Amino acid sequence: MTFTAAEREYLLGQGLGRLSTIGPDGGPQSRPVAFRLNDDGTIDISGPANETSRKYKNVQARPEVSFLVDDMTPDDPAEVKPGWGRGVEIRGHAELVTVEVPPVAPDYFSKEVIRVRPRRVISWHLERERDLHSRTV
Repeated sequence: MTFTAAEREYLLGQGLGRLSTIGPDGGPQSRPVAFRLNDDGTIDISGPANETSRKYKNVQARPEVSFLVDDMTPDDPAEVKPGWGRGVEIRGHAELVTVEVPPVAPDYFSKEVIRVRPRRVISWHLERERDLHSRTV
C-alpha cells in the first residue's frame, strides 16, 4: 500500500500541488500543477502543452522528483491540529506517458503527462494519533 487511508483521502480532496524537478543547471525548479491520484498509487501531473514545459523537459533529463500537496487545517476544533499546516510530500521517480484522456481538465490540458511513482512518502497533521508519518514505499 503506497498511501495510508488518511493520506489517500487528503490527496483525493486536493487539486493543486507543487512539482519540484532538477533543472538544466542542476538546481531545483518548483511549479504549481494540477494532478490526479491513480488507483495504483501513482500521481499523474498534467497541464496545457505539458510536453513543451520546462518541468517536462527536466523530467526527460533527470526523472527524480518531489511532489508536495499541502494546506492549512481548518480552524474547526474537531479537526486535527486546527490552524496548523498539513500535507503530503512524495519523493519518487517520474516517467513521461501519453494517455487517451488528460487526467485533469480534458478540454484544456494535453495528453502528455508526468507520472510520479512514489518511493518515499512523508505526511503531517492528517491524523490525530501521529503528527508525522515517514516511510519508504
